[in-house]
Amino acid sequence: MTQRTPPRFVPTLTTVLELPPEAAPAVDEIAPSEPPAPAVIEPSQAVALTPLAQLSEAEAFRLEEQLLHRVLQRVDLSLEERVSDAVSAAVQQHLDRMIPGLRTEIEAVLRALVSEALAHELSENTGSTPAFGPQSLG
Repeated sequence: MTQRTPPRFVPTLTTVLELPPEAAPAVDEIAPSEPPAPAVIEPSQAVALTPLAQLSEAEAFRLEEQLLHRVLQRVDLSLEERVSDAVSAAVQQHLDRMIPGLRTEIEAVLRALVSEALAHELSENTGSTPAFGPQSLG
């Protein structure tokens, strides 16, 4: 069987825990017909084994850089989506607040344009100035 490197998103064991001697059952306590019971150990009692070879400063730096790069990749995907959602929500809130004022402004501009166009049309067709001004239609 050939060894394959697991995908980067699969968690890998990086620390080996050793059971304290009092937590491991003695060999003569286990009956041969019974399957061995799993040892239950408190997490506070677990002891991490020291690594066989100490990492050099360059290796430790390289390992930190790789870890930082992988974490930032995962954060980046989620962050981009969340920032986009937050910006969209903020823009929608501002737009909702602006719509009534925009409608009022657009209505006023349209009224003025229609009044001016109507006054201009009436003055050209009749040859005289109308008795009412652009503001009297509103």
